[in-house]
Amino acid sequence: MNKGLTTEAAEAAVRHTRFGSLPERIRLEEMTTEVEAAPTGGATSYDPEGSWKFYSCLALDLGL
Repeated sequence: MNKGLTTEAAEAAVRHTRFGSLPERIRLEEMTTEVEAAPTGGATSYDPEGSWKFYSCLALDLGL
């Protein structure tokens, strides 16, 4: 019976040398960064007079 225990211990030692240990846990705070969506210095506002440049309508394109 002692042979079974030593075999299991030997297999465990082989697994530990081959695979090592699990990596250390990484906290959520270390994985995320906070960045402003739109910096206040270069923020552009809505321009209703210039919005026609981006308007797309198939009927107008075809001249209907």
